[in-house]
Amino acid sequence: MAESTPSVGHEYDPEADHNFPDERLNAILPELLSDPEIETYLEAQNVNAVTRKGYNDHGPKHIEIVRNRALNLYDLLKGGDVAFNGAADQGLDEADEAVIVALAATLHDIGHVVHRDEHAYYSIPLASDVLDRILAGFDFYDVRDAVRVKSEVLHAILCHHTEEDPLTTEAGVIRVADALDMERGRSRIPYEKGGRGINTLSSQAIENVTLKPGDGRPVLVEIEMINAAGVYQVDNLLKAKLHNSGLEKHVRIVAVNTKADADDQLVERIEL
Repeated sequence: MAESTPSVGHEYDPEADHNFPDERLNAILPELLSDPEIETYLEAQNVNAVTRKGYNDHGPKHIEIVRNRALNLYDLLKGGDVAFNGAADQGLDEADEAVIVALAATLHDIGHVVHRDEHAYYSIPLASDVLDRILAGFDFYDVRDAVRVKSEVLHAILCHHTEEDPLTTEAGVIRVADALDMERGRSRIPYEKGGRGINTLSSQAIENVTLKPGDGRPVLVEIEMINAAGVYQVDNLLKAKLHNSGLEKHVRIVAVNTKADADDQLVERIEL
């Protein structure tokens, strides 16, 4: 395991040094990115979410963003010596933590193919079948370990939904990473179709989200807004995901209105 300060960026780089053992993750990740069944699920899950319900993009781009944010968040937390209990409680290796995070981030929304409403619960049986097949392809997982990894992935998938509180740090990472997909591109589909709801308008106000090592806490999330509407995205949505995630003490969130003027000082800066 190489000790390093993770580079600030939006994409997980398998070639970079990380604060965790990354060999298993780097072996599995190419399979996740090229598997035809997974690719089709990620495309199909946008039909109910966007085409039929008019929600934000929940397809391949959303999953790519959440997976990268989750792995960057995990890396920063590991660099800050935050304890992870999901794999450990199952008697799995530290190297399995990142695998759990990547798998859960990739599959957390596939329940949308059944229905947008209550999709976290529909994701469980669908992800279970995919996980059985994917994990069986790697010789570092026997049947017992594959079941334990699968159990932790399913828990993390379920708990990205705010109705269920995460019982593991890995699940908390997925919950928060899901909310960190909040930049302007997040709402591009409903906005272009004429959507003007507060969620859509608020997403349009978020210019940039950056994760970096914090001062006093392992993670600093910096959010740049271009108008006051971004407050809804930060205070109502991200705050709700961070609450009861288990990461509250480890993540500092600062949002700055870069276009604030004299009439907009009340929302010039907010901090969670």
